[in-house]
Amino acid sequence: MKFFTKEVKIALTAILGIVVLFYGLQFLKGLTIFSNDDSYYVTFTDVSGLSSSSPVYANGYKVGVVKDIIYDYSPQGKIVAVMGLDKNMRVPQGTRAEIASDLLGNIKVNLVLGSDPLHMLASGDTISGGAEEGMMSKLGAMMPAIEAIMPKLDSIMTSLNILLADPALRNTLHNVEGMTGNLNATSQELRALSASLNRDVPGMMTKANGVLDNTQQLTQNLSQIDVAAMTASVNKTLENVEQMTKKLNSNEGTLGLLMRDATLYNNLSSTAASADSLLIDLKAHPKRYVHFSVFGKSDKQK
Repeated sequence: MKFFTKEVKIALTAILGIVVLFYGLQFLKGLTIFSNDDSYYVTFTDVSGLSSSSPVYANGYKVGVVKDIIYDYSPQGKIVAVMGLDKNMRVPQGTRAEIASDLLGNIKVNLVLGSDPLHMLASGDTISGGAEEGMMSKLGAMMPAIEAIMPKLDSIMTSLNILLADPALRNTLHNVEGMTGNLNATSQELRALSASLNRDVPGMMTKANGVLDNTQQLTQNLSQIDVAAMTASVNKTLENVEQMTKKLNSNEGTLGLLMRDATLYNNLSSTAASADSLLIDLKAHPKRYVHFSVFGKSDKQK
């Protein structure tokens, strides 16, 4: 009688399928099939979201997985997670395990390694655990303050809506738009003025330099003038004028007599009048004063 009958083959195939399925599931969970990892225990007070096969990271690198989670029914009510870490992993004393989650909600365990490089934990030792103080935890701590702000925020939004509905604000915005247009026009004019100044100022500076050169030449010429000699000449001229003025005011000289002697003035006036009468009579009766004859005879004067 044969041992490997058809029924035995079917049974062996079923057992082999069950074994492959079991280890396949373990592999899909992230657990090694033939594991020789070191086991460490971590105590938590809350393992929300943590499950078997959750990854364990150290400094951002995966070093193991969570093998099992055990609830301690003793009065302390602790929860113990069994971690399987790579045998090459050295865990310093003072290391802390923190439950963290990413933005997609995936739960993991981060090992915050201790600072003691000489003393290491052995396989089977217990590590203290807790929740990571991440963004979500900080946001949860801020919720009471946010809830207290919400009524004030609602009041602010109501006031803001009232303010936005005020026609005066729209008019102010229109005025601001007009002011902005004026500022743009003024800015363009300033740019044009600046361009004009940049174009004209060099020529003006050249002319100014020419004027300065002329001023310096004039100053140099003035510095070469003999001021003392010119002052002496002016003083001498003033003395001569003063002497002439004194002679005019005195009875000396013709001009002085004319200016101060009334009799001489009257005689000169009378002589001038007589000369004027003579000239008038000469023009009227020239024959009385001039006698001319071609034949040498003289007619009697009528």
